[in-house]
Amino acid sequence: MKAVFYSENGGPEVMAYGDHPDPQVSDNTVLIRNEAISIEGGDLLNRLLSPPAEVPFVPGYQAAGIVEDVGKDVTRFRPGQRVVAFNWNGSHAELFASPEHYTYGIPDALDTLVAAAAPIAFGTAHDALITYGHVQPGETVLIQGAAGGVGIAAIQIAKEAGAIVIGTSSSAARLDELRSYGLDHGINYRDEDIAARCLDLTGGKGVDLALDLAGGKGKDLLVKALRPHGRYAAVGASTGEIPSFSFFELIGERLVVYGVSLGQEMHTDRVRNLVDTVLAKLVEGVYRMPIDRVFGLSEAVEAHRFVANGHPFGRVMLSVGAR
Repeated sequence: MKAVFYSENGGPEVMAYGDHPDPQVSDNTVLIRNEAISIEGGDLLNRLLSPPAEVPFVPGYQAAGIVEDVGKDVTRFRPGQRVVAFNWNGSHAELFASPEHYTYGIPDALDTLVAAAAPIAFGTAHDALITYGHVQPGETVLIQGAAGGVGIAAIQIAKEAGAIVIGTSSSAARLDELRSYGLDHGINYRDEDIAARCLDLTGGKGVDLALDLAGGKGKDLLVKALRPHGRYAAVGASTGEIPSFSFFELIGERLVVYGVSLGQEMHTDRVRNLVDTVLAKLVEGVYRMPIDRVFGLSEAVEAHRFVANGHPFGRVMLSVGAR
């Protein structure tokens, strides 16, 4: 098969496109011929910072396509079905192997491209806001990096929960577009002080929950924007910089800090039910996920570079074959 792979950590330029052995089909595995591959924030972080478990290493953990083959113990799927799937690596390829429990049927009315873009984004946002964030009606949520895939999902889920949503982005035009997804207040972080604006919007109280999708130095601004005993959800680090907290910072600011990693719980029935619900709500039009740009699989270097530097609105995808 054709695949994208690398042998060392670094920028997008460490990746190559070429021939790679097909993935093996074990007893509980679903083999998928990919049609659409979502580029997730974790794909970029892993390439930058996480030593590859094997070389050459095929990155990526979410894709959708047609079932090519199944292991002997698989009961939910058969060849020819459309599915979206998760695995810890291997999605940036023509063929993708995923455990049956990490694989989901795509509803007939849902486009494959959108199905490939949505589960991790909405599942992560739901865990950050609802499962572990316990957002209540009337609370104020701040989303740092609101124009990305998880950010747009978080806006919709926070509004569904009855929260007031503040989001940051790099331009007024993007913030205006985010209002159609439920954003109440937008902050252009290039021109405005995030913490000062949040305190102004909350009457000096501070926000109840800050969702950090960017990492880096922005963490300090989010902390200043929180109320005492506010919740800080560590979800992503799109800047490539990993924030940290000191012991005295946690005490002094009286913070509740928690991390979110949907992949760690993909094996649970809770997450399976959550992803099935997300797919159903996409069909119903309750949720939406915009696709900013689609690259070919052989253009993965350019695609990763665009995700890192191009400030995409929603998801950036890789397409395999004709659609």
